[in-house]
Amino acid sequence: MIVIIGSGMAGLACARRLTQAGLAPVVLDKGRGIGGRVATRRVDDLQFDHGAQFVNAQGAGFAAVLAGLSVAQWPDGTGRTHSVGVPGMSAIPKALAKGLDIRQGVQVTRVQKDGKGWALTFEGGTLHCAQVVMTVPAPQVAGLLGDGHPLVAHLTSVRLAPCLTLMAAVGGPSPFITRQDRDNPLSWIAQNSSKPGRPQASGALWVAQAHEGFSTAHLERSGAEIAALMLPQLCDRLGVTPAAVTYAAAHRWRYARVTQALEQPFLRSADGTLYLGGDWCIGPRIEAAWDSGTAIAESILALV
Repeated sequence: MIVIIGSGMAGLACARRLTQAGLAPVVLDKGRGIGGRVATRRVDDLQFDHGAQFVNAQGAGFAAVLAGLSVAQWPDGTGRTHSVGVPGMSAIPKALAKGLDIRQGVQVTRVQKDGKGWALTFEGGTLHCAQVVMTVPAPQVAGLLGDGHPLVAHLTSVRLAPCLTLMAAVGGPSPFITRQDRDNPLSWIAQNSSKPGRPQASGALWVAQAHEGFSTAHLERSGAEIAALMLPQLCDRLGVTPAAVTYAAAHRWRYARVTQALEQPFLRSADGTLYLGGDWCIGPRIEAAWDSGTAIAESILALV
């Protein structure tokens, strides 16, 4: 049995390729949703892409993957156009997960060598497998394998930055579609409701993402505190008063963006039974996660 820990884009890519080759990998994920940061938050009739805002392909392989999905082109108001999932970004991982054995709500707490294979410990039991693929963020690897595992030492150079995200419904005119200013605490602001296929509510729906410094400084605050800090800044950028806001909530992404990558597609144990991968191997793009997971699958298939 091959077990993949994590149902983000790297885990999905690996599982899909192995499944296409006739294998039957099992994907375990601690959350209720799949896709990692390729996510959409729904609150009544409101909808926000509160993680990855769009997806673009640089390589032919990933472009072919996107061509088979429900995506649309979104002009961001700056002359650039991006691909977005329809009706939300979460439509992308949901489509990619079809036909895969994904078991959600399973939080693996320990990954230990067990003879020629591995034992995965989680609340309620232990799962034994011949090979394990870990697509969790690099900082979480040591907690599962232990600080002394040989592969953990290779992760010391990898850096991931947090990102605090504000979701808000705001009445009144919309002065822009997107604004990007890396020096501003709200380094990215997007009118989420301007994306194709989104449900239309009264007013506009906005997603604001904070830069690394602001996110690091306020990472441990509560969701309500984060929203209270970010909302006045969003109102100022939109030129409205807080009275125009009908909904506001914040989300904390602890490992949001790769700032220093491993600079290789994956890590592998000497015996080929353990793999580590994710966007942190290659760079801060959805495509990087996909390429890492696909490369892991190809390596596994070469050993079969």
